[in-house]
Amino acid sequence: MSAQKPPRRGVISGIAGFLGFSLLSGVLVTVMVAPAIAVTGVTASSTIGVFDSLPEYINIGQQSQRNEIWASYSGEGSVDGKFLIASIYDQNREEVTYDQISKFALDATVDGEDARFFEHGGVDVSSVVRAALANLRSGAVESGASTLSMQLVKNIATQEAENLPTQEERDAAYEKAKKESFDRKLKEMKQAIGLEKKYTKKEILTAYLNIANFGNATYGIQAAAQRYYSVNASDLTLAQAASLVAIVQYPNQRNLGDPANYESNTERRNYIINAMYKAGNITAAERDEAIAIPVDDTTLALQPPRNGCIAANDYAKFFCDYVVKSVGDFAFLGGNETERNANWKRGGYKLYTTLDLDVQIPAQIATWTYAPNTETGFALGSATSSVQPGTGRVLIMTQNKLFDDTAEGIGSIGTAVNFNTSYKYGGSSGFQPGSTYKVFTLLDWLKAGKGVQERVSGNPNRQEPFSSYTACGSKLSGGTFPFKNNAGEAGTYTVRSGTVNSVNGVFFSMAKQLDLCDIRDVAASLGVERADGDPLGTNPTSIIGTNEVTPLSMATAYASIAANGLYCKPIIVDSVTMPDGSTAVGQSPDCRQAIAPNIADTAIDVLKGVMVTGNQVYSNPDDGIPIFGKTGTTDDARHTWMATGTTMAGTVVWVGNIVGDYNILDSGYAGVAGIRLRHYIMEPTVAALNAKYGGVDWAAPDPDLMTGGGQSVPDVTGLTAGAAQTILEGLGFSYADGGAVDSSLEAGRVVSTDPPIGSVSAKGVTITVYTSKGNQIPFPDVVADGKSNDFNQAKTLVQAAGYRTVVQACVVLAPSSGSGPVLPTDPRVGKVQTSNPAPGTPTVPGATVTLGVGKINC
Repeated sequence: MSAQKPPRRGVISGIAGFLGFSLLSGVLVTVMVAPAIAVTGVTASSTIGVFDSLPEYINIGQQSQRNEIWASYSGEGSVDGKFLIASIYDQNREEVTYDQISKFALDATVDGEDARFFEHGGVDVSSVVRAALANLRSGAVESGASTLSMQLVKNIATQEAENLPTQEERDAAYEKAKKESFDRKLKEMKQAIGLEKKYTKKEILTAYLNIANFGNATYGIQAAAQRYYSVNASDLTLAQAASLVAIVQYPNQRNLGDPANYESNTERRNYIINAMYKAGNITAAERDEAIAIPVDDTTLALQPPRNGCIAANDYAKFFCDYVVKSVGDFAFLGGNETERNANWKRGGYKLYTTLDLDVQIPAQIATWTYAPNTETGFALGSATSSVQPGTGRVLIMTQNKLFDDTAEGIGSIGTAVNFNTSYKYGGSSGFQPGSTYKVFTLLDWLKAGKGVQERVSGNPNRQEPFSSYTACGSKLSGGTFPFKNNAGEAGTYTVRSGTVNSVNGVFFSMAKQLDLCDIRDVAASLGVERADGDPLGTNPTSIIGTNEVTPLSMATAYASIAANGLYCKPIIVDSVTMPDGSTAVGQSPDCRQAIAPNIADTAIDVLKGVMVTGNQVYSNPDDGIPIFGKTGTTDDARHTWMATGTTMAGTVVWVGNIVGDYNILDSGYAGVAGIRLRHYIMEPTVAALNAKYGGVDWAAPDPDLMTGGGQSVPDVTGLTAGAAQTILEGLGFSYADGGAVDSSLEAGRVVSTDPPIGSVSAKGVTITVYTSKGNQIPFPDVVADGKSNDFNQAKTLVQAAGYRTVVQACVVLAPSSGSGPVLPTDPRVGKVQTSNPAPGTPTVPGATVTLGVGKINC
């Protein structure tokens, strides 16, 4: 008898492992009595005490699903006035109920994966015995005899691992959930039994099909049906259902997104179809017909992955990105930012946003037309935001670049930076708003009780002293700074005309009578923000728009003015459908009265005048809807802006340099000059808003804010210059000598002022005084009754008065009243009838004189 060979090392290890498994848990005994335990609750013997000590219950819970972002839309493809613009997910999944799954898919899952599913109590005894023997032979855990319930337990553990906060935690938990070991298998069995106690077979089967991985980041039978066959799970055919179920064992090797997997999928699919036939769930004819269908491009209807804002609706990608970056702000997602982000990651939310595609689409088309992203000569950018007054709902968000947040990028036509929002929400560093910012000085002027008819100096200054300005109660110190007027304007203006004509000097004059911090606070109270998150600056040039702000915050400010001074924080979600199907309010309006209504109404009255003058008329749809607005152009036209307001929308358009200093006025697109590009974007945008939302007029301006607290320029005519200066300065005006002018008054006496006598001017405004040269005398009356002086007589009298040059003109005599034609005997013939200058007119001697002599005809 030959010596017995020692067992192979693997066999010894397998025996030891199996014996340890048996001794530790009495697994074979356990699985044999498991159905009885599940049904009767009979206490097991001490041989399975360790088994009993393992956690029994596991909850199916909510699995990671798609989040959906919807916008309002009345066009084709809308559902109850809503349109799906994006799906956002970590895992592409849409949970469905048992009744929403094709019977073919249900049967394929049971027949192909767990034929005795409806018979066992979570663990299939005979399968476990076979698996145990197979593992004994191999010396490792190679077969788990997993039922659908056990697979569900494993998938739940995998999903829980995916939802852990850090990558390190996720990797460790995922490895633990997938590791083939006796300990994990034992726990899986125990928890599968617990599932069977807690849930019905239908619930377990439905949960399994909702959680299963179908490859290509596609989870659940509904998402798989849509991804690979463009149908719902309820409409899957036999062949389609079997092909999908074939994926779940090896999703990377059998998914239908790669033609290399077709053969492997076909083999497993046919196995499942045959199993369905053997189970009596399909006929032989159905089996043969399904097996004859190839798994290839001719039978698939693949949908490209639609995850993320890169795959969102073409007109709404940047708005989608703004929504995603705002998740941490959404109170309906949880109590704090961490919880909100975790819930969003888990998914299942449908956000019904404020975006309105009915107005967004024409606005976006206009942006692409008049600020094309194909410009390569410089970094051309454009953005439009529109906010609803009284609610803060963001209706429009466009930009000229295409959204692209991929690592590869698409070149200069695309960007991941949202020009409309702050750095926190999109990466933009903001843009100087130019004169659109002047409205905040106007509002602060009115808050101070000053009037729009008050006059101030509009003169530029190359050496404007900082010490002329106050900030936060203190005079500024330092040297000087220069400023100019864009069109070279000079002189005195009313605040109204200075605003309509956007004269820089007018606003610097206004700011001298205000506090720069107060102007900043007005802007901030209406929602204006720097893109970098820093406080708005208060240097003197800030009043003409040197802070780098966001278009969205400027649109919010103009919407707040349009709402009679009611500021509403921008909101982007109206309502939400929660993962459990319940509905909730999204973001409620968060509003406060930032400025008094009478101040807003008065400012609006001034700003209405902007929309009917100059290039601004190209922004005005002129459709009967009242509108106000303000333009803005920065130094060297690096940035150009247009801001408008109606009672239904505050809208801002920016066209400018993303980087660099190119003069926008030197550009032109679609036949439109650079100075008008912003207007050609604004007009169709406002027209679309007006067509859908309408609009009404505002209240009349406050009469007290017409004149405000200004002073009327007093009548100093005839006074000496010194006396006039004393009076004017005593009233708070500044005095300037305008020099001597021709006048009949005594030399040195005041003839006139600028602003004129009686006009209302702000304190501090310079009154220019003009004095008399005393060189004018009344022109002598040489006409008299028209019958006295012939030309020579009249000439002698005129020359005697100091006038040297006298010329004659013919005057055709008209018949005397009631008489016939003029006769040669008429006493007016040959006599002077008119003089220029007219008799008594103050005139400087030496001027040319024309005397008109009466004649029958000339």
